[in-house]
Amino acid sequence: MKNIVLLVLMNVTSQLFLYGQATLPTHQQQKAITVLIDQYAAAREKRDTVLLKNILTPEVDQLVSNGEWRNGVAAAVEGMIKSSASSPGTRILHVEKIRMLNAGSAIVDCKYEIQNKDSTVRKMWSTFLVVANNEVWKISAVRNMLPAAQ
Repeated sequence: MKNIVLLVLMNVTSQLFLYGQATLPTHQQQKAITVLIDQYAAAREKRDTVLLKNILTPEVDQLVSNGEWRNGVAAAVEGMIKSSASSPGTRILHVEKIRMLNAGSAIVDCKYEIQNKDSTVRKMWSTFLVVANNEVWKISAVRNMLPAAQ
């Protein structure tokens, strides 16, 4: 009987540890993270290096859709500006999902569209790893992906 009680208690306790993590953002976190992603899109479109450097962490890394890695804020900003210049157009990032890893970090999945000058639209996905330091959210990693052909 003691073994059964012990087994039940261990099961209940393990469930609390496994599912006790809050993965949904608070309203305040959601708003701050969405503003951060909007700032990123605006900085890319305007080629604003000052804003980019302000919203990226120093150790940011980026994997772009062509497979290029950009490591560190200097390489990321330089690559972002070159990419925005070589494929101009309106950049739209729509936040689809935010999953909190803890109170100070989250994974943000976005639909990413570039409306080209010739009216075509390049549709991609972007995933951001964002972190908060003293409640100031910054981008720590970016992953851009092209959807697989249907």
